[in-house]
Amino acid sequence: MTYTIEKITTLIGARRYGDHDANVRWLLTDSRSLCFPEETLFFALRSKRNDGHRYIDDLYRRGVRSFVVEQVPDSPQADANYLKVPSTLAALQRLAERHRDEFCSSRPVAERDIPIVGITGSNGKTMVKEWLYQLLIPSQHIVRSPRSYNSQIGVPLSVWLLNEQTEVGIFEAGISQPGEMMALHDIIQPTIGVLTCLTDAHQENFRSMEEKCMEKLELMRDTEVLIYPMDDNTVSRCIRRMGYQGEKIGWSRTDERAPMFVAGTHGTDGGSTISYVYKGTAGEYTIPFIDEASINDSIICAVAALQLGVTPDELAERMPRLEPVAMRLEVKQGQHGCTLINDSYNSDINSLDIALDFMMRRGTKSDGARKTLILSDIYQSGERPEELYRQVGDLCMKRGIDKLIGIGEEIASQSHVFQVAEKSFFASTDEFLASTVFHQLHDEVILLKGSRRFGFERITDLLEQKVHETILEVNLGALVDNLNYYRSFLKPETKMVCMVKADAYGAGAVEVAKTLQEHRVDYLAVAVADEGVALRRAGITANIMVMNPEMTAFKTMFDYDLEPEVYSFRLLDALIRAARKEGITGWPVHIKLDTGMHRLGFNPDEIDELIERLKHQQAVIPRSVFSHFVGSDSDAFDDFSARQFALFDEGSRRLQAAFCHKILRHMDNSAGIEHFPERQMDMCRLGIGLYGVNPRQDNSK
Repeated sequence: MTYTIEKITTLIGARRYGDHDANVRWLLTDSRSLCFPEETLFFALRSKRNDGHRYIDDLYRRGVRSFVVEQVPDSPQADANYLKVPSTLAALQRLAERHRDEFCSSRPVAERDIPIVGITGSNGKTMVKEWLYQLLIPSQHIVRSPRSYNSQIGVPLSVWLLNEQTEVGIFEAGISQPGEMMALHDIIQPTIGVLTCLTDAHQENFRSMEEKCMEKLELMRDTEVLIYPMDDNTVSRCIRRMGYQGEKIGWSRTDERAPMFVAGTHGTDGGSTISYVYKGTAGEYTIPFIDEASINDSIICAVAALQLGVTPDELAERMPRLEPVAMRLEVKQGQHGCTLINDSYNSDINSLDIALDFMMRRGTKSDGARKTLILSDIYQSGERPEELYRQVGDLCMKRGIDKLIGIGEEIASQSHVFQVAEKSFFASTDEFLASTVFHQLHDEVILLKGSRRFGFERITDLLEQKVHETILEVNLGALVDNLNYYRSFLKPETKMVCMVKADAYGAGAVEVAKTLQEHRVDYLAVAVADEGVALRRAGITANIMVMNPEMTAFKTMFDYDLEPEVYSFRLLDALIRAARKEGITGWPVHIKLDTGMHRLGFNPDEIDELIERLKHQQAVIPRSVFSHFVGSDSDAFDDFSARQFALFDEGSRRLQAAFCHKILRHMDNSAGIEHFPERQMDMCRLGIGLYGVNPRQDNSK
């Protein structure tokens, strides 16, 4: 759904400065994620550590013209819109809330009351959301929260994704202190509420479990249906206390009178079978998981799916195809004979027990591999450190941990409670990485459980791969001269992609990329995802294209905001599957057409099928379409180049016409920028010419 800037001004109650005509399809809160500047509205959010107003000038230079601000810049741009509000966060939330209302009112009367599922709880929110999506997607058009977008910022960005095709919305809501859920309730306005479980995660800001439970149940206040764990006495007591008026669907392992009675579970070959009775009808399904958390999450999903019209037979057919959710208990092969189980950023006593159980199920001591736990300080538990880490110590004993590596001052202060064969403690991740303990890890199954602030991804990265370095002196001033030389052929509005693949052709990708970013190039292009990761870790925030995306690197591209080239249906289908698995929608991709080079790309006669596939999914969205001249460096190929351009012009225009957002077109390379300035279209790609090699030096025109 697209809104005019006038409509948005009214919806959020802003005072508008500037009269630039604009339509808005994309909301942006992080300048690093900019993809479609022409139709983007940036919210300059303020936090304790940052202020979005600092990025307005940079975003303007990158093409953004609409901003929601608390303070108008001292020197506002004449062709920009500044919507001034008292609070940019409140404005973002208000816009999402109004979009939720507009979404319903714009539909036919019979379709206005589509199910909107709101999910909250202490653990399992993302798992339940993703699995419910997997169960429903074969027969319904679903919009769901991307990844773990469940915060005061993430929820409005998620709800904004509702569109005319949506048949079911699934959104998760996370809170960490009293008073937060009311805003999320008003944004989501769920018709079906799901409470996954209640544990002591984020307990420190609540006086009791009851207070936290009541805060979470605020999401369910006006729902038609409430799905909840009936065996949890605190939850059941709080539901009675709130006076809930809708249909209550509790699930239970002990009460046969429950709407969803779990009659039994038993292990199968690599999975678990769950027998149930739902509203008097018996059924059974099997999932390809064995841990207790997955079994419980599948039960919640089963209740929600059945409530949403999935039949018991369909449930039994679809449950075995459930896929693991990314970033939960990922198993990776490490160096020196180690196996890594990554469950970072999910650190509380309950998730620790689940992860340890998963670790133990992967093998026994007879395998010869030691069981090692790398654990950071656990925050927001609401318990005294001595009691909390005593419980952790008991879990380590019960689950047979051989080695404990504690990182953080708090866990180190409780070192005496851990009765394991080997234990080491460090004040920080940096201290651990510099130690002999880190460098001597070998032949171990290693579980990583760390709070976000400890940056455990650095541990994973170093255990997974080696680092190779090349150093070369480069005259960056000369490189800038080359950039400006080619820019002199371009119209002011034409964008520029600069190639920094192969370590910037040996010139040093990081320093070259920093220089290009400072000189406002629109895109950087790398060959493979690892090159893009290196740039991101060096602080590069510009948009990065991956020209040769490997299927094993999709998650890396998602994690580091890298935009892949797509040149075949096989690659497109695999990317869509990977994005869906991650809970991602609208990921920008760059479509390559083959107009005669016959290396990679969609053929002209495949355009209709390509459009059809792109329009019937939400995971990816075309940001640009391009092709490559075979002989732009030689006059002898001019006739062939003209035929190439005609093919590209026709195919790319058909692709553009099929979508309402702007799709950039580009075909000129270094030689083409000079040779065919009339064919520069929306963007040009500067490669070897940037590094001082003139591909046209032996030709005259």
